[in-house]
Amino acid sequence: MAINISAPAIINNIMTTQLDLEELKLNIDDLFLVINGIIVSLMQVGFACLEAGCVQPKNVTNILMKNILDLFLCAISYWLVGYGLAYGGGGCGYYGKEYFAGVDMPSSQTGVWFFQYVFAATAATIISGAVAERCNFIAYIFYSVIISGVTYPIVSHWTWSPDGWLMKIGYSDFSGAGTVHLLAGTCSFIAALFIGPRNGRFSTIAPNEYNGHSMPLVATGTLLLITGFLSFNGASLGHITRPGDGVIVANSVANTIFGGSGAAVVILILAKAGLVGESRWPFAMTINAVLNGIVSVCGGVNEYTHLSAIMVGMIGCIIYLVLQWIIPRLKVDDPLETTAVHFGGGLWGVIATPLFVKGGFWNNPDSMPLLKSNLIGAGSIIVWSVVNSAILFGFLKVFDLLRVSTDTEIIGLDMSLHKEQAYPVTNISIENGHKSNKTTVIRHAYDNVAMQHTLQK
Repeated sequence: MAINISAPAIINNIMTTQLDLEELKLNIDDLFLVINGIIVSLMQVGFACLEAGCVQPKNVTNILMKNILDLFLCAISYWLVGYGLAYGGGGCGYYGKEYFAGVDMPSSQTGVWFFQYVFAATAATIISGAVAERCNFIAYIFYSVIISGVTYPIVSHWTWSPDGWLMKIGYSDFSGAGTVHLLAGTCSFIAALFIGPRNGRFSTIAPNEYNGHSMPLVATGTLLLITGFLSFNGASLGHITRPGDGVIVANSVANTIFGGSGAAVVILILAKAGLVGESRWPFAMTINAVLNGIVSVCGGVNEYTHLSAIMVGMIGCIIYLVLQWIIPRLKVDDPLETTAVHFGGGLWGVIATPLFVKGGFWNNPDSMPLLKSNLIGAGSIIVWSVVNSAILFGFLKVFDLLRVSTDTEIIGLDMSLHKEQAYPVTNISIENGHKSNKTTVIRHAYDNVAMQHTLQK
C-alpha cells in the first residue's frame, strides 16, 4: 500500500530535525564547558597541594583553608558582580552593564558562567602563594572577593567580550596569558611588596627554613595543575560542535604539554651545566620552570605549531630564571615564585603570540599590527593591575588588616588563627620500661614566643 506524505509534512519533519540538531549542539557545548570547568577546578587542589608543600608545617592548615574557600567566596563575588562586568554587554568597551546577580541572564549562559567563574577563582588563588605565611585571614577574604569580582572581570571584558576595547583593536589572547596570568602575577608582586618579607626571610641564620617542607605535596600539586591546564587551554575555545573545533582543541592540549617540555629541557640543561642554582638536578626550580612554560603558550596555544610551542616554552624558562633571581634581590618575598611564573610567563605569552603564530614573525604580515595591539594590551593590564592592587593592599595595610603580628607569624598561622595543626607532634616517652608514642597537639605554643624571638634575632 502506498503511503502519501505531503510536502508540508516533509518540510515540518526537516525543520523539527534541524531544531533538534541545534538543541543537541547547544547541549554538547554546555557539557563541554561544564566538564572542562570541573577539570579546571582541580587546579584549586593543585594550588592547595603546591602551596602547602612550599610553606612551613606550622602554616599548612591556613594555606589549605584559603585554597578551599576560594572556590566559594569567588563564586559569590563573580555571580553578584564579576560576570556582569565581564560579559554583561551594554555596548561599553570597558565594563559590562548587565546580568548582575544573575538578573536577566539567559539560562543558556549558565555553562559559560561556570567555566568563566573557575577562571576568576584561579586568578584570585594565584595571589595567595605570594603572601603565604604572613597574610591576615580577613585580608585574604577581602582581596579574593575584589580580585575575582572586579579586577579580573573588567580585564576579561576588555580582552574577551565582543564589546571590549582591546578586542576591537585586535588584541589576541586565546586562554589568558595576559588576562589571567599577567594580571595575577602583577597583583602578586604588588601584594608581596606591600605585605613585606616573612620574619627572618632574608637573614643568614637559617636560609633553608623557608624552602618548604613536603616535596611529595609539591609534586602532586604540580601534576594536578598540569592536568587542569590541559582543560584550561583546551576548552578556552568555548564550544566543540563547529567545524574544525576538535582539531583546535587537540592542538591546544598538545601545545600545552610542548610548552612545558621546552621549559623542562632548558632548565635541566642549564642546571646540569652548573649555570643556575646549587643542584645539578633541581626539583622546585624545575617544576616552576615547567609551569612558566605552560603559562607562556597560553596566548596562542590554539595556533602554534608544536615546534613553536616548544620554543616559546624555552624562552619562557629563561625569563623565569631571570625574574626568580632578581625578585629576592629586591627584598620582595614571594614564597611560590608567583611573580616569576605568572607575570613572567604571562607577559612573554602576550608578546610571543604575534611572533610565533601563523608562520612566525618573518612570514606573517599581520605580526606587527598584532604585536602592537598585544603590547598595548599588556601595558594596560599591568597598569590596571598595579593601580588596583596598590589601592587594595595599601588600604589593608593602612588599617593594619594586611599582615598578622610578629608573634602570630612566629607561632604559626595554624595555631594562632585556626587552633588546628596540619601535623600532630609525636613525643617519645618511657613508661614502665617500654617506649610509647604519644601524639599530642601543641596547645600552649605562646609560651615559646620569647625564645623564638631570640632565635630569630
